[in-house]
Amino acid sequence: MSSLPNCPQCNSEYTYEDGSLLICPECAHEWTLESETDNIEDTKVVKDANGNVLNDGDAVTIIKDLKVKGSSSVLKIGTKVKSIRLVDGDHDIDCKIDGFGAMKLKSEFVKKI
Repeated sequence: MSSLPNCPQCNSEYTYEDGSLLICPECAHEWTLESETDNIEDTKVVKDANGNVLNDGDAVTIIKDLKVKGSSSVLKIGTKVKSIRLVDGDHDIDCKIDGFGAMKLKSEFVKKI
């Protein structure tokens, strides 16, 4: 069985290689394998402390007491956080914690519920 991708225009499974080009015999579309991989977005996968993949809207629990920078407050172990939002940066999670307010967390200090 061939491991060549289907045609991106007509989705034909009968594609074949001609040098560095991939060709569809049904619609005559030509493309390169590099352009096929360029279309796939490089999305960052965010995982919790146990290795579970996190998504926007998930609920998580804090697994360690966390000191809050600029405050004398501490986020206690077991604090539940609902409706997380994944962001880019050194802190992966943007959320609101009941009774505390807006907070940015690192994914290594939470586990998915």
